[in-house]
Amino acid sequence: MNLAYAYPKSRFEPAVLVDLNARAERERLSKSALKGFFKLVAAWQLRDEDARELLGGLSSSTFYEWKKNPERVLEVDRITRISYLLGIYKALHILYGDKLADEWVTLPNKNAVFGGRTPLSQMLAGGLLAMQTVRKLLDARRGGL
Repeated sequence: MNLAYAYPKSRFEPAVLVDLNARAERERLSKSALKGFFKLVAAWQLRDEDARELLGGLSSSTFYEWKKNPERVLEVDRITRISYLLGIYKALHILYGDKLADEWVTLPNKNAVFGGRTPLSQMLAGGLLAMQTVRKLLDARRGGL
């Protein structure tokens, strides 16, 4: 008699985690990540200076080279930043209409997380951890957490 406990079967299968430390995974993801990032920058109407800072502080020349030719392998930090930002973009478009979704990051916000600042200024000041916080906030609002 087998007395071992087991979880009931379900249709949910956890996603396989991507190992961003593996160069092959970063090679696979980098080009599409950059293309998505630059589309997000256009949709949010971000200044190039702000976009460069969201990527972790790129020089102007590197930023414009990446914009012109996204074929490169990004570091783990940059792929992670882009992942958070694209997740924020997706969550906003689930929660709001397109116009508000694209303006949301530049509007002052009374939520305690932002203290009257814009989500963009919060992310620029707080970097990767602030992006993670904004992403978690929006995922919680849409019921994803």
